[in-house]
Parts: sequence; C-alpha cells; structure tokens
Amino acid sequence: MEHITLLLAIVIVTALVFDFTNGFHDTANAMATTISTGALKPKTAVAMSAVLNLVGAFLSVEVAKTISGGIINEDGLKTEVIFAALVGAILWNLLTWLVGLPSSSSHALFGGLIGAAVMSMGWSSVNGGTVVTKVLLPAVAAPLVAGVAAMLATRLTYRISRKTDQKATAKGYRAGQIASAGLVSLAHGTNDAQKTMGIITLALITGGVLAPGANPPLWVIVSAGLAIALGTYLGGWRIIRTMGKGLTDLAPQQGFTAQTSAATAILASSHIGFSLSTTQVCSGAVMGAGLGRKGGVVRWSTATRMFVAWGLTLPAAGLVGAGAEFLTKQGPWGVGLTAFLLLAGSGIIWKLSRRDSVDHTNVTADAPGSAEEPAGVITTAIAAVSPPPVAAAVESGAAVEMKSTIPAPAQAVADPPRPAGATL
Repeated sequence: MEHITLLLAIVIVTALVFDFTNGFHDTANAMATTISTGALKPKTAVAMSAVLNLVGAFLSVEVAKTISGGIINEDGLKTEVIFAALVGAILWNLLTWLVGLPSSSSHALFGGLIGAAVMSMGWSSVNGGTVVTKVLLPAVAAPLVAGVAAMLATRLTYRISRKTDQKATAKGYRAGQIASAGLVSLAHGTNDAQKTMGIITLALITGGVLAPGANPPLWVIVSAGLAIALGTYLGGWRIIRTMGKGLTDLAPQQGFTAQTSAATAILASSHIGFSLSTTQVCSGAVMGAGLGRKGGVVRWSTATRMFVAWGLTLPAAGLVGAGAEFLTKQGPWGVGLTAFLLLAGSGIIWKLSRRDSVDHTNVTADAPGSAEEPAGVITTAIAAVSPPPVAAAVESGAAVEMKSTIPAPAQAVADPPRPAGATL
C-alpha cells in the first residue's frame, strides 16, 4: 500500500510537471500575435495570459471527463501506465520547444497514453471510436475551420476599414487584439488545463482513491490551474517567436481576426468535450489571417516543419510512452530508471537551449527561417482575390496622383528646330 501511495504521488507530481510544460509550450497560442504587433509588451502579455488560464481552468470539466473516462478503458489500468504516458508527453513537449515548433501538447499526452496502454494491455485497452471522433477528427477539422474563418474575417475587416483613418484603426485593432488574446487564454485554460485534471483523476481512479466516472476533486482543479498558469507566465519564448514572426507577418487587423477565430473554435470545442489541440487551431488561424491580406505571404518552409511535427506527435510520444511502460512494468527499479531518464533528458534539452537563448528581450527578433521567401502557389492564388491592404491602396493612389500633377522638367523639353545658319 505504501508503494502504491508513493507511486501515485509521483504520478500526480509528474502530471503537474506536464501541465507546467503545457503552459509555456502553448503561451504562443494566445500571445504571439499580440506581442509581434506591439499591442502588449512581452512580460505583460504572458502575465495576463497566466491569470486567464487559471480562471479558465474553473469554467468546465467536460474535457477532463473525456480523458479520464473516454480514451482508455479504466478496467485493469495501472498507475504505472499513466506515469509512462506522462514521460512520453513531457519529453516530446520539451524537444519541440527546443526547436521552436508549435506542436500539440494535447496530442503528445494522448500519444503517450495510447502507447503506454497498448504496451501494458494491448490494443483492446484503447477506445478507438472516442479517439477518432473526439481527437483525430477535431485535429483535422478545427485548424481548417479556424483558418478559413480568419481568412474571411481578415478580408472583411480590410474591406470595412478601407475608408477609415489608418492610425486610428490600428489603435482600435490593437485594443481588440488584447481582448481577443485574453479570450484565447481563457479558452486555453478551459481546454488544456482540463487534460491534466483528467490524467490526475484517472490516476486517482486506478489507485482506488476515486470511484470510476468521478469528476475531478477541487484540489485537482486548483493545482492543475496553478501549474499551467505558472508555465504560461514563464513564457515559451521560442515558440512565441515562431508563431509571431516565423509563419507570416501580421498587422493588428490580422492579429485580431486570427485570435478571435481561434478563441471561438476552442470555446465551442470545450463546451462539447472535444479535446482538440489549441496549438493547431491558433496556427491555422494565423496562417488564414496571413492569406487573407493581399500581399501577405505564409512562410511555407516553416509551416511544413510545423505540419511534420504535428504528424509525428502522436506516434513519437506513443513510442516513448510504450518504452517507458516497458521499463516501469519491470518493478520499482524500472520506475526509478524511467524517472531518472526523464530528469536526464529534460536536463540535456535545457542545457542545449542555453546555446541560443530566447527570452522577452529578443522574442520579437526575426525567427530562424523567417527571411523573405517568394509567394507559393497557394498564397498567390488566394492573394489574387483578396482585397488590398487599405494603407497600401492609399499610398499607391497618392503616388499616381502626384506623378500625374508634376510637370515635366524644363530640360526634358526639346528646343524647336532652327534653320541652318541661324544665330541667336
């Protein structure tokens, strides 16, 4: 009994560590565009996001119930399996943070959980229908929906404001960005903090502390909210730089539409219990906003790396989770070895990150690979039917008017021909 209690405590602490990494890994979802357009200072932005993530954790438990009683069959599930799943999720989160890729913390958790469960009890332990309907389908649909919504909203925004004063408009949209960024942070708390609540609740059920199907206790909700808020406050500066500068260059209008579209998709999904990836939704919205402005270019080299990371997240975290479960089921020494490997791997990744430090002082610098690249086929096709940015249209019209009203230089007027031998 003492060993089980100790193991359960280790799992709870590890789950909160995952929640912490989820916080700094996903800070970019809410604040990258707000920081890149100058609407908020970096430290102010992450502090605001942290508070709202904490508030959002108390708004719903639907996603937590999906995880604690939907993806994996609880019958026969051991606490060691949950520990192994968290190891896979944490290591993948840290690795993608190191290279500045906004991958999905949610899918890392699901992948680790599925891999560890399959290693422990076989494929029958996974509820395939729940995985498809509440994880895989939202993973494909939500970024597309948010991206299309952001693209259309960006076009509409430029069309509505084409006759307004640009400086006044920019101020208004920066204020709107702050409000929409707060909404994304709130939505993130309602979705991502609950995933850790679900994992801890599942561990408590497997340890016999809670009955199957129980809701998360209050202390679980509070601790998960605090962990994700602390991680958010420390700021995942590497991923913020990629999201804010690496994918596309955004004006305040685009930042506002991207964040509003993403927040709407996340809140709707949280309400019906879809455990989608907030990272994928926000990335899709940023790319959609970039394509909605004529002349805007999505940097497809960065986007391609991001898509590859999305595709690898579930299987990669699953393989690590399965390997960790292979060790933990060997007994106490296996659990100890797994914990040591987790600490060692985390330490190595942190050490490597110090070679190229990114923090609030240089987060707005151009991201690696964000140099100007030519517009691709998709960008060109969409930009051709998008309204031009108002400022650009005004400047272009002014230039044409000036050119038409300036007389030709006197030197350019040729002297009239003179008869041969004529003198002045």
